[in-house]
Amino acid sequence: MDLTHERPGLPGLRFPYGHGLIRRMTMNMKNWLRKHPEVRTIRVAAADLNGQPRGKRIPTRFADKVVEDGTRFPMSVLNLDIWGEDIEDSPLVFESGDRDGVLKPTERGFTPMPWLSSATALLPIWMFREDGRPYEADPRQALRAVLDRYKARGLTPVVAVELEFFLIDDSGRNLQIPISPRSGKRRKAAETLSIRALDSFDSFFTDLYDACEEMDIPADTAISEAGLGQFEINLMHCDDALRAADDAWLFKMLVKGLARSHGFAASFMAKPYEDYAGSGLHTHFSVLDQDGNNIFDDGGPKGTDTLRHAVAGCLNAMADSTLVFAPHWNSYDRMVPGAHAPTGISWAYENRTAAIRIPSGNHKARRIEHRLAGGDVNPYLMLAAILGAALTGIEDGIEPPDPITGNAYALDLPQVPNTWGAAIDAFEQSEIIKRIYSEELIRNFILTKRQELHYMAELTPTERVEIYLDTV
Repeated sequence: MDLTHERPGLPGLRFPYGHGLIRRMTMNMKNWLRKHPEVRTIRVAAADLNGQPRGKRIPTRFADKVVEDGTRFPMSVLNLDIWGEDIEDSPLVFESGDRDGVLKPTERGFTPMPWLSSATALLPIWMFREDGRPYEADPRQALRAVLDRYKARGLTPVVAVELEFFLIDDSGRNLQIPISPRSGKRRKAAETLSIRALDSFDSFFTDLYDACEEMDIPADTAISEAGLGQFEINLMHCDDALRAADDAWLFKMLVKGLARSHGFAASFMAKPYEDYAGSGLHTHFSVLDQDGNNIFDDGGPKGTDTLRHAVAGCLNAMADSTLVFAPHWNSYDRMVPGAHAPTGISWAYENRTAAIRIPSGNHKARRIEHRLAGGDVNPYLMLAAILGAALTGIEDGIEPPDPITGNAYALDLPQVPNTWGAAIDAFEQSEIIKRIYSEELIRNFILTKRQELHYMAELTPTERVEIYLDTV
């Protein structure tokens, strides 16, 4: 099914939108700028393989050109390591002449950047090849390709994510929880579901929710978590998985930027403190058919055969896709038994020690919760891995093992890779991964992670934390 269209006036340049939608998107973006004359500069940015925003700053008076024609930068920019360095043996650099890709605005359009002191707008973009084909090694395009497979079957995933993060005072030698602007005190304790902990940083959370409203990010419940200065905010479910990934990507940028304007840091790194639990990024998803029916709902607590097939697909791909869910050196500090991060490959009903949980509640909302990912993931690659794995299970009609009961950490279960190197090897050798991602993305991701592994091994633990604190 060809979901792309040539754009009028640019023969051969194709995009995954119809002509009418392209015109409406262009007009809406121009109108947005005209309604916000206070915006003097814009940023255009795409997510690289590590989820880092890469792009340009442009004066607003030149924004119409970007809206209409897009922009260009080297394809290798979406394949930089965590330091922002070229991948040394990448064919995207010298071997190919470091050729350009074409970056076009996504359907998101302009969004404010409330964490900056001057009025600025961000225009999310994604990459295409010179001939107009999507660049499948762009993480957002990788998720789009998975969603195209769902669409071809008349199916639509509905996705919600829960993002955990730490507020951190990184001004001294050791990381610690910031002093509360409200009390003037520094409380060095985990405060699970503590209203006092939320109130201690009420001004930050008030600004955060206001900013989410400005950016149209559907932030819902906030809670304090088990880590030191750790919090979680849920984003509401969405029947557009690309938008759900956009929301998560933008939310991470917002939280980190806004925290700095409040005088402290925020980080989604997996494990900043050795003695406290790390941060996860849990994903809930169901799937609708063409009539809007939840294909996981059987009217009762167990769910349909299709739900079990999707669970089986997720379990089968879990070891091979661990590199996506735990993409950094620090990620594996989180993934230890008994630390609120799954290590065994299992599923269960209403059991948070399992890697895959089927929540209880109204049968109409029957869904799967995937609990392996850390807060340090690229949301686009993560959702592509989860939804792609679930679809392989549905397509193949495979059955999962029996659901577990009790403490998963105490059971003899197959384990996910427990080192970064083992996860890279599993990803590289996997046949399942080849059904989810393009050959080029797989190659680029492996090259990136092997380079990072090599250079991270030369650093001290403190130096690694400094790298990850502000990047992931």
